[in-house]
Amino acid sequence: MRAIANREVCEGHGICESIAPEVFQVDDDGEVSVLADHPPESEANAVRLAVDSCPVAALLVEE
Repeated sequence: MRAIANREVCEGHGICESIAPEVFQVDDDGEVSVLADHPPESEANAVRLAVDSCPVAALLVEE
């Protein structure tokens, strides 16, 4: 699994960070960063939920 964030689309809602804080972080400028490009399997469900919950579809998971 690979977590991908499109910083140009991100509006800084922070939902991803609240769901998967070990993988996503929203900085002070409201842009998302991926902390773990290849998150551990233990984070897989949280990453998928974060991707599905993003209101602007700024996140993607590649299997």
